[in-house]
Amino acid sequence: MSESLAVRLSQLGIDLPASPRPGANFLPTRRVGNLLFIAGQVPVLNGVDQFVGKLGQDISIEAGQAAARLCAINILAQVNHAVGGNFDRVKGCVRLGGFVNAVPDFTEHPKILNGASDLILALLGDDGCHTRVAVGCSSLPRNVAVEVEAIFEIDDGPPYPL
Repeated sequence: MSESLAVRLSQLGIDLPASPRPGANFLPTRRVGNLLFIAGQVPVLNGVDQFVGKLGQDISIEAGQAAARLCAINILAQVNHAVGGNFDRVKGCVRLGGFVNAVPDFTEHPKILNGASDLILALLGDDGCHTRVAVGCSSLPRNVAVEVEAIFEIDDGPPYPL
């Protein structure tokens, strides 16, 4: 990439938050070889849950997409922390996995996850093309609308900070 990911984030009007810390006994990121696994991120902003409720009942498709986009921003905050702030170490996105808190007859799960996918593609271009799964759930932690996990490919730089 000719321009850094930090510049692209700025061009998209995104200020990364501090990487959210897990609320349980797990790592927010784990590097295995050149793959960086990012634990599921929920739509939290400044420590406050956003987009609480179920798709198809309390949350519209557009709001669900915004929730997924916020999850992707929190994923990027985790990536940023893991690469020590050097976004140029990110080679691309390999996979996104999304979980949608929805009523049983809701069937638009892929549309919801487009909120995350579209941001990753806008940020990384062709390097953002990824595999994906969108799964409907009967509930998610704290009744948030969406949770998204990710796998990124990074360069051979130093180990990430904890």
